[in-house]
This record gives sequence, structure tokens and C-alpha cells, in this order.
Amino acid sequence: MTKRYARQIALADVGAEGQARLGRASVLVVGLGGLGCPAALFLATSGMGRLVLNDFDRVDETNLPRQILYGPTDVGALKVEAAKARLLALNPEVQISCVAERLEPAALEAAVASVDIVLDGSDNFTTRFAVNRACVAHRKPLVSGAAVRIEGQIAVFPNSGDGPCYACLYNDEDEWLGDCQGNGVLAPVPGVIGTLMAEEALKLVLGWESALHNRLLLWDAKRGEWQNVALRRDPDCEVCGSRR
Repeated sequence: MTKRYARQIALADVGAEGQARLGRASVLVVGLGGLGCPAALFLATSGMGRLVLNDFDRVDETNLPRQILYGPTDVGALKVEAAKARLLALNPEVQISCVAERLEPAALEAAVASVDIVLDGSDNFTTRFAVNRACVAHRKPLVSGAAVRIEGQIAVFPNSGDGPCYACLYNDEDEWLGDCQGNGVLAPVPGVIGTLMAEEALKLVLGWESALHNRLLLWDAKRGEWQNVALRRDPDCEVCGSRR
């Protein structure tokens, strides 16, 4: 084990055993935008063993203020390839595979099944609902983040018991909530949420309890206020309602 992780290993709740556990773990990051960039960055630098990066978009100049893995020379490049290059430059020990296409149901199911944890930083409900269905089907923990305007939110769905899923929180009628392209976003907001997403993924691998399991954390960046809301399972949910 390299010296690079010495400060984490020094933590009593991590130690050499915990760091080794991180090195054996794998995470699928869906969306390499304002949320996925900081999440992937801290997963890689913290020693997560394998990352699967999924995004079919290319870097645009308007991405640069908040999508911190990219620079001006990356404009026009596939996000997953630019992100992989940057992450490997920061930590060549991490294994990274890229999926530069929209994951259709069968491919999404396979990708989710192949990892330990899924981070969803996508920017549309269609993708979010699809990722949630796959995570519920394979009982994989889902860390979901969102950021728009001057607000952010994060929730963790362990999908290991009788708790709610993402579809218990939102449904197709919530499409009107929009995304950052149509509504704008303050650059640091997705960075804060994306960093928290990485932190929650690390805690899941290390087996730590989290106050965000089956809860929604809402952040009003303008006011500097946080709200923590308990989530309940919808018995009529079409995704997890019949889960045993």
C-alpha cells in the first residue's frame, strides 16, 4: 500500500484494512458533469479501486466553470476520455473504464451489476429513473445528487431492505423541475454536492452509518441553510413496491 493514503490510514475508522477495502471496491459514475467531476476526482484520489465512467457528451466551453476535471484544451473531447486522463494523472493506481454512450436498459443493467455502488450525477429524470430501476433490481446502493440554480440536494438509497427508492421521491410529473442548462447554476454548488456524493460512497464501502441513508439533504447555498428530510417508501411505487 502506497504512502499516498497515509492520512486516511491514520484515521482509526479507516486504517490499513479500510484502505484495502476501498482498493477492492468499484463505483459506476453516471454523468461526468458538475456533480460527477468532483465525485470521480475524490473517489480516485481516495484510492477507490475501480471506476466506471459513463457520459456520452463532449466538453463545451460553458462546462469549464464547474466541471473541474476539464480545461480549455479539452473542449470538444469526450468527457469520459478527458476525465480518465485527468484522474490517471492524479492517481495512476486507480482502474478506470469508460462508457461513452447512453446506456440502454440491457447495458445499464450490466454496468450496475458489475459494480458495488452507483453514483448518479445525470441531468435528466429519464436517466435517473432508469438508473434507479437498475439499482433496485440488483440491490445496489445508489447515491443521487442534483444541483440547479443556487440549490443542491443529495440522497442515499441503500436498496438493501424495506427503504424507499428514488422513484418514491420523484415521478414523471417532476420533469418540470428542469436542469442547470435551462435554469443556470452557481459554479461551486454542484462541486459541494459532488464532493458529498464521493464521501457517501466511501462511507458505504467502509461500512459506516450515515444520516443520509434513506434521507434527502437539501442545501440552499444563497442562505447557507441545510434541511434533512426523512424519506418514506411508497407502498404503491412501481419500482420498489413489490420488492421483498
